[in-house]
Amino acid sequence: MEIRCSVVSENREPSSGHGVLPKILIVDDDRTVLHMVQKSLHDGTEVLTARSAEEALSTIARAHPDVVLLDIMLPGQSGLEIFKQIQALDRRLPVIFITAEANSETTIAAMQLGAYDYVAKPLDLPQLKSLVAKALETRRLMNVPVAFHITDVSSTEGDLFVGNSPRMLEVFKSIGRVAGQNVTVLVRGESGTGKELVARALYQHSGRRDQPFMAVNCAALPDTLLESELFGHEKGSFTGADRRRIGKFEQCSGGTLFLDEVGDMAPLVQGKVLRVIQEQRFERVGGNETIQTNVRLIAATNRDLESMVEKGEFRADLLYRLNGVTIQLPSLRNRADDVPLLLKHFLNRASRDLNKSEIEGISPEALDLLVRYDWPGNIRELQNIVRQTVLQTTGPVIVPEFLPIELRNGPAAPPTPPVNEAVATHGLPASDLRLFIESQLQSNSTDLYARTVEMMERFLFTRVLQASDGNQSRAAEILGITRGKVRDRIAAFNIQLDKNVTIDDSSE
Repeated sequence: MEIRCSVVSENREPSSGHGVLPKILIVDDDRTVLHMVQKSLHDGTEVLTARSAEEALSTIARAHPDVVLLDIMLPGQSGLEIFKQIQALDRRLPVIFITAEANSETTIAAMQLGAYDYVAKPLDLPQLKSLVAKALETRRLMNVPVAFHITDVSSTEGDLFVGNSPRMLEVFKSIGRVAGQNVTVLVRGESGTGKELVARALYQHSGRRDQPFMAVNCAALPDTLLESELFGHEKGSFTGADRRRIGKFEQCSGGTLFLDEVGDMAPLVQGKVLRVIQEQRFERVGGNETIQTNVRLIAATNRDLESMVEKGEFRADLLYRLNGVTIQLPSLRNRADDVPLLLKHFLNRASRDLNKSEIEGISPEALDLLVRYDWPGNIRELQNIVRQTVLQTTGPVIVPEFLPIELRNGPAAPPTPPVNEAVATHGLPASDLRLFIESQLQSNSTDLYARTVEMMERFLFTRVLQASDGNQSRAAEILGITRGKVRDRIAAFNIQLDKNVTIDDSSE
């Protein structure tokens, strides 16, 4: 018996499967704009064009695009009217407005009605390409329903939420109990365990499933930008704020907002999020207008929030509000019974996506190595390793030699350096790059790039954390990256943040 959280597309084939490219529809009466945008976006997508409202609506009904770029000034009909008709056809379709006036009140009104974003003419094509990529990801999150069902048929269309272990059954039961309730949910678990999938399942089985679903990674944005992303800002509220921006709490009204890595929010942002949970009201950054919203909040973290509360790093009252219901995701090492099921699932998907249909299966020896591996990166690491293995495999059967070296030698096993060569000192990992590369060349390594980058990062992060006395915020500032990335590397490299920052070799 197999418990699976599968993926089923609504009314059309999934864009990611069987070579079908995501579809972008550009609606503009200017042939120059159509040609320019089409040329910019053609790589990796199917670009459709329309020059009128009638043609645009006909194309949407026929071709089911994933994102629409819509000129706000079209002959005969306002962009706002077209947008309302697009919403009637597909409520979840992201629409990006193209406008000649960056601070147009009409565009602001469209954003408040639920448009995804807007860009000003003349178009910044790299910025537009990045925005379209984000919109495609949003479309994926909103348009892919998650359904629990029991089946003996292996499907390659499912997502990562696969398992039939007792711990995962408890997770599925928890989702079933609370999905339909309008309560805040806190999803806890290690990095890579699938917390976003829990959030998406809660959304898909809730009464808000026909309303927007949006996700924000709190660790991926600096504090100021995170505040603006969530609450929006007024023109002139800070350097670079050249126009009003509508935040996620405003865009997502009526729907569900997923805050990932919620433990990385700054105290100021924590206070504003607490008020939204309590009152469903907020103000944009730099504004005085109180905005009413209606958002269901789902938060996720891999951090010990209770410990952060004791240290004064996280608000106790916010923790109480977020912790309306807690769903604890087990690590993959604590649900080892699911590893063969997950391997089969990802092998099916990778073989299809990478056009390696000749692969028939995996040898018992290779399967044993994969099952016994500790999987410190959880399901995300398993998925990546399966893809690497499929790419390396020649012939119909996956055997141990096609597996990454860390699996063949044990979890993250470092190379043994020759005598008097690269050695670890003062709690730091080996750092002699030349000697490391020479030893790898002598051992006929087939993943020298990945192992060299890993060795460099191990040394760099350990040394910077030593210099900052284990202060992760200071380390992030020195490295010029987010605190979330510092925390991820600490976990990945088993860096011990005690009095003397060191690498824990026993766990490698």
